[in-house]
Formats: sequence, C-alpha cells, structure tokens
Amino acid sequence: MRNTEEAEGFDGEASNTSMISGASSPYQPTTEPVHSRNVLGGIRCDFEYLKSHFGILKAVEVALALIAFICIETIMLCLPCGGVYFFEFVSCSAFVITGVLLLIFSLSLHTKVHHVNWSLTDLVNTAASTFFFFVASVVLAALNHKSGAEIAAVIFGFLVTCVYAVNTFLAVKRWRMGDGRSVAVQTSEYMRARTASRGEMEARPDLA
Repeated sequence: MRNTEEAEGFDGEASNTSMISGASSPYQPTTEPVHSRNVLGGIRCDFEYLKSHFGILKAVEVALALIAFICIETIMLCLPCGGVYFFEFVSCSAFVITGVLLLIFSLSLHTKVHHVNWSLTDLVNTAASTFFFFVASVVLAALNHKSGAEIAAVIFGFLVTCVYAVNTFLAVKRWRMGDGRSVAVQTSEYMRARTASRGEMEARPDLA
C-alpha cells in the first residue's frame, strides 16, 4: 500500500512539474486566429457624393460625352475629316477619363490611395476637358457638311463644354479651400511645436 501511495505521489508531482514547466516554457504551441482578407469590404457606394454637385456634374458629363461620341461615330462620309477625328478623340477620351473618376469617387476608392491629390486631379481633368471640347466643337462647327449627325455632335459638344466649365469653377474653389486648410493646419502644428519647445526651455533653465 505504501509503495502504491508513493507511486501515486510521484505521478502527481511529475504531472504538476510538467504542467508548471509547460506553462513557463517559451516554446508553447500558439494558435492565432487567421483573419480572411476581405478585399471588397472597404468598397461602398457613396450616395452622398452622387447626390452632390460634383457627382451630378460628373454623371451629366459622362452622359453628354457619350452622346457626342455616338453622334460623331454615325458620320459615314467626311471631307476633310480632321475635325471629325479630333472631336471623336476628345469625346472618347473625356468619356473614359471622367467615367473612371466618377467610378472612383462614387465607390470611395480614392480613400484607399492617399498619396494622390484627387482634388487637383479632378481639377486638371475638368479644365483640360473644357478646353479641348470647346476647341473640338469650334473646329467641327467650322468644318462640317451640315449633316444631322455633325450638327448634333456640335450641339452636344458645346453643352458638355458648359457643364465641364461649371465643374472646373467649382473644382477650383474646392482646391483653393483645401489648400488653404492644409496651410493653416501646417502653420498651427508649427506654432504648437514652437510653444512646446519654449515651455521645455523655460522649465529647464540650466539648458539656457
């Protein structure tokens, strides 16, 4: 009986020792939860942007540029064709670039890329589209054969030029406001840092 009790005692001590050593051992097996990457989790439709002035203007620009491109594509015969080809290039480029920007802003994809100045990017696109659509519309109005497709393309070209001009005006205002706020933030941070440094110097006169 005594041997049995001693054996059980040894077994208990051995199990306790193994538990203590296992708890204090740095090589314990760890199980970390594996989080699945949800790539589309951050993508959402920003209805507030679509209801804003910029969202509405972007949608109208895309629609008018597409209509102007369709009108110019229905022209079968042209001589000379320089004005038609130029208008075709401008309308197609504006439709694609503005459509991509509308998709980026409406899905909040611009919040994922912080090193791009999206306000300035939008400003450059709208200003360039305003200029090139105006030039293309004037050239097509001067060099056309009075066909229905050419006249329709010119009308929609001037319409989309006006919409782009309004968007450019609003984009300039937004860019100036954003640039002014960033300068104000940098100035306040600089003044805060100077005040904190001056307070440390006053608290430690031995360093002066």
